[in-house]
Amino acid sequence: MTGKPDTVIGQDAVWAEWMAALASERMHHAWLLAGPKGLGKRDFAHAAAAELVREEGVRQPPLDQHPDILLLEPLPANDDEAKKKAEGKPFQTKRNISVDQVRTMIRKLATKPTLGSRRAIIVEPADDLEKGAVNALLKVLEEPPAGTYFLLIAHQPGRLLPTVRSRCRTLRFAPLERDQLDRMLRQAEPQADDASRAAAIAASNGSPGLALTIVQLELGAIHALMQRILHEGDHHMQLRGALTQEMGARPTRERQLAALELARAELAGALAAASGERQMRIIEAHAAMTQLSVEAGTYNFDAGLLILEIGGLLASAAVPREAVRTPR
Repeated sequence: MTGKPDTVIGQDAVWAEWMAALASERMHHAWLLAGPKGLGKRDFAHAAAAELVREEGVRQPPLDQHPDILLLEPLPANDDEAKKKAEGKPFQTKRNISVDQVRTMIRKLATKPTLGSRRAIIVEPADDLEKGAVNALLKVLEEPPAGTYFLLIAHQPGRLLPTVRSRCRTLRFAPLERDQLDRMLRQAEPQADDASRAAAIAASNGSPGLALTIVQLELGAIHALMQRILHEGDHHMQLRGALTQEMGARPTRERQLAALELARAELAGALAAASGERQMRIIEAHAAMTQLSVEAGTYNFDAGLLILEIGGLLASAAVPREAVRTPR
């Protein structure tokens, strides 16, 4: 067995648990990788699957070409998006993993693994399975073919059926510590300045994925404006105007979705220090922001209106202006 790969950031305890299971005589057939989005569950699943199917003396092809590693994920939204994917460009996906995708995967399980004795099925994310797809998957989880192992990635495991969760051994992914995030950012983005890294670490709530996105998409100034709106309010919409200007006239879809995740992280961070009526406003704003994230991932919203909506939700959860005091 090899050591933890560089693609798995942090999560030493989880990786150790996985490797111990691989070394045991009785390996559980289904695993639930549970934790908030951005903690590295996808990279972990890919690395874990590679270790699972590895055979001594057998050359292993790249993961996306490996016959014994099957990945179930939402397909491109349409033919145009499929073309973008083929060209290596960002593309939009369908909202769910379909029952047809699961059935196609099940048919492949009728044959034995190609290069060794084990096969890995990665489902990402399992909480985006259609209802029929969940039922189809449940049947194969109940009676898995010999040598077949499942890695189910779940950002919100509570959305999965209890019958699915009960058939899985759970690996829980924890947020990274600030020093772990700092080391990761220094290695991955050495050109980033101290201010950008500090903003990314503060806003990411321990998520390496979100921290990297903030740095790579240069969202530091947007983060600062979001903090001001959430703290000061925005009665005259000046800060929302600045937020729109900072986002740019034609921001990429990736930048828009990252801004949504950043705003959600800010609300989640503010909730811990809030109480009473403001706590309820933050909860309501976070729920609305989550719904907006779901809709923005499916539909093409006007970028300007989207960022104004984000600013408006942050303002709705702000400290009331009269409650803000300037230290003497």
